Amino acid sequence: MLVIRPITSRDLVALLRIAEESGVGFTSLPVNEERLAAKIAHSEASFALSDSQCQSGEQGYLLVLEDTDTGEVVGTTALEARVGQTDAFWHYHLGSAVHSSPSLGVHKELKTLSLCNDYSGVSELCTLFLSESHRQGYNGKLLSKCRFMFLAEFRDRFSDVVIAEMRGVSDAQGKSPFWSWLQEHFFDMEFPQADYLSGLGKKTFIAELMPRHPIYVDMLPKAAQAVIGQVHDKTRPALKLLKAEGFRWRGYVDVFDAGPTVECDIDHIKAIRESERLEVAIGDASEGVQTMIATTHIQQFRCTLAQACHRKGDLVIDQATADALGVKAGDWVRAIAFEKE
Repeated sequence: MLVIRPITSRDLVALLRIAEESGVGFTSLPVNEERLAAKIAHSEASFALSDSQCQSGEQGYLLVLEDTDTGEVVGTTALEARVGQTDAFWHYHLGSAVHSSPSLGVHKELKTLSLCNDYSGVSELCTLFLSESHRQGYNGKLLSKCRFMFLAEFRDRFSDVVIAEMRGVSDAQGKSPFWSWLQEHFFDMEFPQADYLSGLGKKTFIAELMPRHPIYVDMLPKAAQAVIGQVHDKTRPALKLLKAEGFRWRGYVDVFDAGPTVECDIDHIKAIRESERLEVAIGDASEGVQTMIATTHIQQFRCTLAQACHRKGDLVIDQATADALGVKAGDWVRAIAFEKE
């Protein structure tokens, strides 16, 4: 059975392997053991806090997907309570500038990119990666949607707005058409190096070297223009899932690869609205439906996908599912049926 749980220090080797597998462009997982160990320690500290201790919003919750049959960690996903609290959180915003001269009969509306920190203080879905060996069935959907169960159950720890940065277009060698233009005119480093430094938290160079004035999109090379707001091929399924949950693109893109950042009001996310708290009953669930089930205690958070029978006020699951979640009859869980989607 596949179960999502909080990461622990014992998972460092597995997380390093996942970071290596994720490749260039996956900023939140740098291939750096010290940085990954710090991420794990920060997550462990965040899970240990009570609700009243989370007012700063600096918490980060890193989860892993474990195959309980083998003990292997095969994926990871995460949530940031509020971004931009300690480090500046940069984006480009795609806007417009109007150049008009009525006397000459000229009216031109030009697209622009402006550097901004508009998303400072919002919550973020991040660090979603599933190993190739397990990209089948509902596994990817479980890894992504478990975060909505987490948001719903621990709502007070998060902002009213949730965003997700989508990986932008780059080739097999990690070359980004958008970054190539920035590099030529403003930077003296390759995209993998800039991406890696950002993943290490060394982001001051963004403010120091990025163009401070709006960029006219029409002045960019055609290849750079074409990828603004576009996602990497491997990211399309994740974007499709988020759109189905109510996330929309409002014109914000990543400063390195111009991948889109999508957003949604937390209370408008479909899975949050439709999931419900139910009391556990142990029994025969073979006639039930595929259901995502999450526990309600943050330190012992678990989430899995299993057959379950939805009855008024309770949820019937079998003993194996109860054992995987660490729950017993009478405990409360949050659940949503996948087959209703």
